[in-house]
Amino acid sequence: MPASPRTARVINDRLALRLLQQEGPLTAGQLKQLTGLSRPTVADLVDRLTASGLIAVVGESGEQRRGPNAKLYGIVADRAQLAALDVRTEGVSVLVSDLLGRVLAEASVPIEDDAGTGPAVDRAVALVERVAKEAGADRLHTVGIGAPGLIDPAGGELRETTGLPEWHRRLVAALQERFPAARVRVENETNLAALAEQRDGAARDRDTFVLLWLGMGIGAAVVLDGTLRRGASGGAGEIGFLPVPGTAKVPSATDCDGGFHSLAGAAAVVALAAGHGVTADVPAHEPHAAALVRTAVARCGGDPAAGRFLDALADRIALGAAAVVSVLDPGCLVLAGEIGRAGGDALAARVRDRLTRMSPLPTEVRPTLLGGSAVLRGALLTARERAQEELFPAAGR
Repeated sequence: MPASPRTARVINDRLALRLLQQEGPLTAGQLKQLTGLSRPTVADLVDRLTASGLIAVVGESGEQRRGPNAKLYGIVADRAQLAALDVRTEGVSVLVSDLLGRVLAEASVPIEDDAGTGPAVDRAVALVERVAKEAGADRLHTVGIGAPGLIDPAGGELRETTGLPEWHRRLVAALQERFPAARVRVENETNLAALAEQRDGAARDRDTFVLLWLGMGIGAAVVLDGTLRRGASGGAGEIGFLPVPGTAKVPSATDCDGGFHSLAGAAAVVALAAGHGVTADVPAHEPHAAALVRTAVARCGGDPAAGRFLDALADRIALGAAAVVSVLDPGCLVLAGEIGRAGGDALAARVRDRLTRMSPLPTEVRPTLLGGSAVLRGALLTARERAQEELFPAAGR
């Protein structure tokens, strides 16, 4: 059944806007060439998008030709301002961007363990307010939040989770109250890191891969055929609960102690390093486990103890990774989180070697390319996509 004229306009407008987002400013002739649409159809959509305030003339093509140069059209980036948050147990990072994702302002604040729920929420909300003001954003269109824990796939809310501070759950409601016109969306931090790595990082060339988050906690994000898979209850990738050999007990429904988390989480990495005699000077901004792994990587060429520590850590990571590979056959694993970032190529190569011996399924193992910025970038990507989904189709109505 052919599309109605209205539906065709929406499709064409969206196609043009996506091209302008990806390629930057274009002339009507370039839009015709890239879209394959007729000249009158392109002229109509340019007039329609200009009248809607979504695009504007931003310059001229500069081509050497007779007559006036062709007008360059670009997306009106300040049509909407977006906020992205990376919410951790120890603090919050915020950035505000325009509709094209250009960062206008950003900042972070620490939040102490004993701050209390109310003061912690107030401090985080005040940070968002301050960054938005510095960015010149009178109102926020969309707020994307990355946080540890389970996200309810039905309501999109952060579920109550043992071990995470209560202010995480309260923050979402507080931000919605402070910015009532904004669309506030929360997503698991590991899922956001995977989306960012797929768009701009280590998985740019992969439609199917798994990101292993190695940090204070352990998690995974599953991307299959280009789509992030959250699972029936939002818990796909909760591999901290995965039963593995080498622990003293098995995990429970409320406690991942005894699961993969007990072998490869930050506390386990610190204990493993101590057992191998590996120490490190820990900068104020770096988690202890990450500092130990980073130091071991730097020393492993001339320090046998550092090499043995990395080998033992790779043995542990490979246990959980092998289970993921055997079930999903993703073809690619990205080691992320502060420990994956600190381990870099040295740790990824060790895990790859072990998987090659443990599994017949060929699997690349790559370190993160985005490091600590992955969650914020993923939150910004989801905020942009949600804003554009709402704004872009409106032009064709």
